[in-house]
Formats: sequence, C-alpha cells, structure tokens
Amino acid sequence: MILRIALLILCTSTAVNAKHIHPEKFYQNIWCKEQKGISEYQLIDNTRVDCLTKTHAVEFDFASKWAEAIGQSLHYARMTGKNAGIVLIIEQNDDYKHYAKIKPLCEKYNISLWEMKPPKTTPQNTTKLYNINDVIEFIINLIKELIKLFSNF
Repeated sequence: MILRIALLILCTSTAVNAKHIHPEKFYQNIWCKEQKGISEYQLIDNTRVDCLTKTHAVEFDFASKWAEAIGQSLHYARMTGKNAGIVLIIEQNDDYKHYAKIKPLCEKYNISLWEMKPPKTTPQNTTKLYNINDVIEFIINLIKELIKLFSNF
C-alpha cells in the first residue's frame, strides 16, 4: 500500500514538470539581465511587467499563450509610457505556428517582437535528479510519520 502511494506521488510529480523545458521566469531572467532591464516591475494597478527596459515594457509568454501576450504588452505600455514588447518563448519547432499568428498583429499594433529559445549550453531538463531508492525511502518515511501523527488523534 505504502509503495503504491509512493509510486503514485513520484509519477504525478514527474508529469507536472514535463510541459516546458524551463519555466517562463528562467527565460525572463536571462533576457532581462542581458537588456539591463528590471524584472517584475510593479505598476500602480499591482500588475507586473515581466521586464521593463529603458524603451520597452516587455511581456514574456510561451508560444501557445500568444494572444494573452498581446493584451498584456499593450496594457504595460500604456501604464508605463514605454513601447510594447513581447518575448515569445519557442521551445519546439511546432511553436512557430503561434509565431506566425502573432507577428502580423505585432506589426499592426507596433509591438516589438522577439523570440527566445532554450539556451543550447544548458541541459534540457534542469530538474535535480535523485536516486529512485532515496526518493521512495523519503516518501515511505514521510507516510510513516503521517500515520503516527494521525494515529494520535
């Protein structure tokens, strides 16, 4: 029973991390630092610009969220008085179908558009690897502690 629960937890947590190579913030931090911008710049309405540079208020989004990026970038530009910008994160070749959708809209509404891919020098999976036996042992010990805790009630 305990082994089943441990394996279920392990399998579920692995599946959650499989969607993107890196989180959005990973790309944001690299790009914003290179541009000498300010990450997570908070506006008067409590929204946050992903990266505020001298000239642009920039929104970062994965390619599949291209439509959301347009609205956010225009809002941030209006609130800051800077040019609207979007960094579209392209992790797979299939993501270019979204780039094709956003490009003409960016041209029409004068939104600067950049694309960003995972750096080639970083590993594709930055998740720390653990020995499976250590993980199972940790989960079993955790479950034993929970059982002790609840058996006292």
